[in-house]
Amino acid sequence: QELNVRQGMTLAAGETLARVNGLNSVWLAVAVPESQAGSLVSGQVAEARLPAFPGEVFAGKVDAILPEANADSRTLRVRVELPNPQGRLRPGMSAQVSLKRSTRQPLLWVPSEAVIRTGRRALVMLAEDGGRYRPVEVQPGPDNAGQTAILQGLEEGQQVVASGQFLLDSEASLKGIVAASLAEPAVVLHEAEGQILAIDSQEVTLAHGPFKSLGMPAMTMTFPLANPGLMQGLKVGDKVRVALSQSGNELRVQRLDKTGSQP
Repeated sequence: QELNVRQGMTLAAGETLARVNGLNSVWLAVAVPESQAGSLVSGQVAEARLPAFPGEVFAGKVDAILPEANADSRTLRVRVELPNPQGRLRPGMSAQVSLKRSTRQPLLWVPSEAVIRTGRRALVMLAEDGGRYRPVEVQPGPDNAGQTAILQGLEEGQQVVASGQFLLDSEASLKGIVAASLAEPAVVLHEAEGQILAIDSQEVTLAHGPFKSLGMPAMTMTFPLANPGLMQGLKVGDKVRVALSQSGNELRVQRLDKTGSQP
């Protein structure tokens, strides 16, 4: 369209040398979060959706991953090449882009809204048998199309809460249920049925059945509580299911749940 340079001319930085009309293919500049940098490769498949063409998906591929990150937004600049045979894509338009993962390793995915990010760590609410829920710390990976990869903390087939997890998380906090850290070994719990004979914020006295995994017969015994919140909603006479942890010679109550009809 325009050629403003000739042999022997002196050029200034930023000066326009030529304007090129060809738009058979266009470059789309994509800002990719720094956390997803490890999954980017040249030639990766990309899908672009433009507000100008609702419902349409434009397929392209990653042409280049530029070498610098934006220090303010913590994003990488990726150049995606899109075919444009009809000339509908024009400079200045905006788009939302999904990059298809090219890794050969299988990943475990959960809905992104299932991940609770507290600032210090990430949690999901794990649904267990009997309608119980338990917070679990996870290591999230990249996000893609409303899903988040889980690199550590979950196994395939486990069920997580994808809606209302903030309410469950709040309730779990009130009851003293704490998600174990990924850096900590899993705590083995020993369970039995019992009845509360005395309880306060520090300890509980139980007439309990046998703890088979400990080899402990039925007896009456006082145990310290791992968290004062465990006593909430409980009183003398309540029938409960108790879960103990063992550290050396010390047994400590980690969970205390009402069971059956109460006298």
